[in-house]
Amino acid sequence: MPILQNCGAAGLVLAFALTSGPAAADQANGERLARRWCAACHVVASDQRQASADAPPFTTIARSPDFSVGKIALYLLDPHPKMPDMGLTRREAADIADYMAKVGKAP
Repeated sequence: MPILQNCGAAGLVLAFALTSGPAAADQANGERLARRWCAACHVVASDQRQASADAPPFTTIARSPDFSVGKIALYLLDPHPKMPDMGLTRREAADIADYMAKVGKAP
C-alpha cells in the first residue's frame, strides 16, 4: 500500500504508541470489527465466500513485505477515500490490525 510507505518516522512512532502498552490487542474483537466493517470489500476470514475483486484479502495485505501492525492501525484511523469512515478508536484499529496479522500467519 503506497500510502503506508509515506508514514515517516513520526508516523511510525505514533503507530507504535497506538499498538503498544499494557493491554494487548484483542484479536477476537478485531475479527468481529473486520467482519462488520471490512468484509464487504476484503476477504477477512477463511470462511468468507465473496468480496470485491478490487480490494486485497487480509492475507495478502498481512503477507506484504512492508506490513506492520502499527502502520495498519494508524492507517485505519484515517482510511483512504474509498473506505467508509468507521470512526474507530485507537484500540479498535489496533485490534483489527492485530487480527489481520494473525490471518496473515495462517496456512
